Amino acid sequence: MKIQDLLRKEVMIMDLQATTKEAAIDEMITSLVAAGVVTDFDTFKTGIMNREAQTSTGLGDGIAMPHSKNAAVKEATVLFAKSASGVDYESLDGQPTDLFFMIAAPDGANDTHLAALAELSKYLLKDGFANNLRQVTSPDQVIAAFDAAEEDNKAAEAAKTAPVSDDKPLIVAVTACTTGIAHTYMAEEALIKQGEEMGVTVRVETNGASGVGNRLTADEIARAKGVIIAADKAVEMPRFDGKPLVSRPVADGIKKTEELINLVLDGKADTYQAGEGAAASSESSEKLSLGGAFYKHLMSGVSQMLPFVIGGGIMIALAFLIDNFVGVPKDQLGNLGSYSELAALFKSVGNAAFGFMLPVLAGYIAYSIAEKPGLVAGFVAGSIASSGLAWGKVPFASGGDATLNLSGIPSGFLGALVGGFLAGGVILVLRKLLAGLPRSLEGIRSILLYPLLGVFVTGFLMLFVNIPMAAINTALNGFLESLSGSSAILMGLVLGGMMAIDMGGPFNKAAYVFGTGTLAASVADGGSVVMAAVMAGGMVPPLAVFFATLFFKNKFTEEERNSGLTNIIMGLSFITEGAIPFGAADPARAIPSFMVGSALAGALVGLAGIKLMAPHGGIFVIALTSNPLLYILFVLVGAVVSGLLFGALRKAK
Repeated sequence: MKIQDLLRKEVMIMDLQATTKEAAIDEMITSLVAAGVVTDFDTFKTGIMNREAQTSTGLGDGIAMPHSKNAAVKEATVLFAKSASGVDYESLDGQPTDLFFMIAAPDGANDTHLAALAELSKYLLKDGFANNLRQVTSPDQVIAAFDAAEEDNKAAEAAKTAPVSDDKPLIVAVTACTTGIAHTYMAEEALIKQGEEMGVTVRVETNGASGVGNRLTADEIARAKGVIIAADKAVEMPRFDGKPLVSRPVADGIKKTEELINLVLDGKADTYQAGEGAAASSESSEKLSLGGAFYKHLMSGVSQMLPFVIGGGIMIALAFLIDNFVGVPKDQLGNLGSYSELAALFKSVGNAAFGFMLPVLAGYIAYSIAEKPGLVAGFVAGSIASSGLAWGKVPFASGGDATLNLSGIPSGFLGALVGGFLAGGVILVLRKLLAGLPRSLEGIRSILLYPLLGVFVTGFLMLFVNIPMAAINTALNGFLESLSGSSAILMGLVLGGMMAIDMGGPFNKAAYVFGTGTLAASVADGGSVVMAAVMAGGMVPPLAVFFATLFFKNKFTEEERNSGLTNIIMGLSFITEGAIPFGAADPARAIPSFMVGSALAGALVGLAGIKLMAPHGGIFVIALTSNPLLYILFVLVGAVVSGLLFGALRKAK
């Protein structure tokens, strides 16, 4: 598909009236809505503004390419707009912008669409092309300008894969931006063009939305004088081991091409050592603050964990739905979700997915820090956090007969989060310690020493994460026992809040086990207030995520908002773990917010004396509460309070 196929004449604006950035965006979106390309103004604008918050799409030289892959888009379209006076668009070069290309791609757009969208950036860097567009006066002339430049573009594309000549120095480069639509290909064209002017062959690999383009070969890398990484996201780095390498944000690949090429040609680029990890070798990563680096590694784990949470959580919810439909005798309520064979099958599959959740979180945090050697140590740390250590009994330091049984002590997602960073740090330390080994032992170091020592050291250090959790569990159970017979409001407040502290970890499990322990003695009296408070508190965090993404759309990415919708199901099903990705990504704001709403819901349940006869099930066992409508109301009150608090505290994306 050619870019001309996406440039629709009826949406073009030949005389843009706006003078500010947001007004220009509004005017262009209005044209797309009027033509039926975009179905919802606000949804599409949110996607555009979220992209602008990452990096301005004002690329300089008077050109801007705002873009969004968005659920409100019916069909892939490129809107061309031209301003006579120019707009202050916060461009990379600080100059006014007069040429606009708003790219609207629908969710699920295939690679053909994305490849066509990427072609736009290649036209715009052709000498004189932008000036030709500034002279057009009609939509037909816009299309004609692209038609005239098409043949030159075909020749340029052929040159990118032509055999490399030994007559000129060779530099290899990789470009990548967060969305993989515009900046990735603008940087590619800019580097190639600057190289031609300087008598240098620049071979560029693009990591775009449609996949890797023009992948660099081992021969090209070996022959290259150096490497330029112009990227805002992780790219494959170990292949550049031993090569002079410059790593910068993708914007520098567009605007500072001469500087980057000269750094390689003048021998001022540092030699990249694969053992140091991609993050350690990257200048752009070095410029990150400590908090920025923490967030980058954390999100690497959270993004990989999210599918396991969603898939497993919904399968478990379906198990409860099936048993609720089939019917479960009162004396079998403890088996709800696995009473019937079909429900048990669904729950087993869901539990299997959940079993990978914490190892994946820790594993990919460690991978982000230390690349592949960190992956195995991180998975082990996450698995230990999930299931505990089968270590037997260890005597207390005080001596005597007192011992601590370490078998099966979990530390939950907080333990996995700590374990991921711990595993990555262990591998980085091992790299320093083993850096002096002869190069002939490189294979043994990567294949044997890193995995063996990484797993051993990380597994041992996880004792210092899991052992305290055992003491915490013991103390919590004692504390909860002391609440028996005291104020139901206080008990609901404490238990509800505990359900949200670690969402599946020791605090959550201690509260849940205590709640289920009250069921047997309370069935004859119509159920347990304690169990009702526990379940209400556990339902709040996922529902709070939904309300936060609903009320504060500009503070969440599109992926997060979609995940917020799935949290409705998990919240109503009493699957607190649905909120873990949000709690892990922003614990300082999310967890206190969740605790407030969960504690409030638990306290309200205690105040009203609502009882529950089932240990699990959420909305599917609502009929087993003594006051279903009031119970649902209290859960929603807690969820809305948590959602508002979380959204208000969270920073805009």
